[in-house]
Amino acid sequence: MSSMERICVVVCGVLLLMSTASVGWEQKHDYKLALSKSLLFFEGQRSGKLPPNQRLTWRKDSALRDGQEGGVDLTGGYYDAGDNVKYSFPMAFTATMLAWSIIEFGDGMAEGGEWINAAETLRWNTDFLLKATANLPNTVYAMVGNPNSDHNCWERPEDMDTPRPVYAVNTTHPGSEVAGEIAAALAAASIAFKNYDAAYSWRLLSKAKEAYYFANKYQGSYNDAIGHAVCPFYCDFSGYQDELAWAGAWLNKATNTKKYQKHVDSAIRKIKLMEEVTQNYYIDTEFSWDNKHAGLYVLLSQIGQYKKEAQTFACGVLPESPTRTIKYTPGGLLFKTEGCNSQVVGSLSLLALIYAKHVRLARERITCGNTKFPAWKLVEFAKNQADYILGTNPTGMSYMVGFGPKFPQRIHHRAASLPSINAHPSFIACGNGFSYLDNPNPNLNELTGAIAGGPNTGTDHFDDDRRQAAQTEPTTYVNAPFVGVFAYFVNHKK
Repeated sequence: MSSMERICVVVCGVLLLMSTASVGWEQKHDYKLALSKSLLFFEGQRSGKLPPNQRLTWRKDSALRDGQEGGVDLTGGYYDAGDNVKYSFPMAFTATMLAWSIIEFGDGMAEGGEWINAAETLRWNTDFLLKATANLPNTVYAMVGNPNSDHNCWERPEDMDTPRPVYAVNTTHPGSEVAGEIAAALAAASIAFKNYDAAYSWRLLSKAKEAYYFANKYQGSYNDAIGHAVCPFYCDFSGYQDELAWAGAWLNKATNTKKYQKHVDSAIRKIKLMEEVTQNYYIDTEFSWDNKHAGLYVLLSQIGQYKKEAQTFACGVLPESPTRTIKYTPGGLLFKTEGCNSQVVGSLSLLALIYAKHVRLARERITCGNTKFPAWKLVEFAKNQADYILGTNPTGMSYMVGFGPKFPQRIHHRAASLPSINAHPSFIACGNGFSYLDNPNPNLNELTGAIAGGPNTGTDHFDDDRRQAAQTEPTTYVNAPFVGVFAYFVNHKK
């Protein structure tokens, strides 16, 4: 029995006693299975030397020299999506979402028998983030790989022969958003691991403080520092003040102090000023790898701060709210963007469940204009979104690969579409893989648990075509919040 397994024997038992299942809606789907598969997906995104317990065995070791061009070790971590590049900004947000899911709904993970897998999924990420911050206080590594040369190939990660340059931010060319999100991720993860691996938790928190100091002292956007590499793929469109506030809030929570509060309040003042200037008053329903506004307010509302803004988020997403700002498809899917809409569905669903938990514990209600809603309306919203993703929709298709009788067969993903090393040991050159991209047949390997981008027209229409990346490409930051959503519904019916 591994140390992680021994820990879980005790911890998971305690978490199970905390389970508060109640009578409620019909369970339309097997949420334990959805939780299990949503975590399994991350094993298909692993970079580096794979562990002996790797379950998706069609994936093999890859990118074992990452970081060498910069004289550092940047092996490991996750490929962000269907290509073979590693970006620290969205990878850190993925870690923050996984950690928050464990913190809030670890009892569901324990009941579903997935706590160990969730912890290992998070640790694979945070181990890389520790490498990305190994040269603090002066440098944070933000990216490995050349996205342009990578996108000019359709190649297995195991065959990768494209350049693997290292891109960093530093004191003269700062990147507050990437350093801030890493700080938030490590702080949140330190809470998730605190009762399970105290030494690792302390290490994460110590590095989170260093990353935050760097992000806050040397303020500036990585768009200006390394925009030639990260843009247009992961440009920061919302500015970096949200990451500074977000990281400060997580550090307050991790340290159980208000040490960072003045920084949080200062950053939020700047955010609100920008809202006034741009007249973008719908920003409180934004939450993604780029924009932390709604998540920030929900997090702070748990300690009685910025309650009005958190309520604005809830009122913005509730279908019956008179102040709703979110649109829905005819089939009931939250629709906000034509590019990977599932990211928004997952992140806002997770926020709704976390905020509902707080409102219920505080014995409060959600006030939207002249209408008041109980907390369970947010749970109902999240459940409807989760059920849609799992197959309760006009197409009858689950948007999770391997879940249900009908699911996407042609996701936009190099490793999944190309023959595995097991099936085709010989090298497949960069340009030779495009015949697999254009092939109309199903992918050769099942990337179990991958959640596709989903319908992107607001009409519930979906093209199962790997060339339609906006609809069929999976990403780590789509799956990460859904881990928490599915974990909640494992042992809650309302």
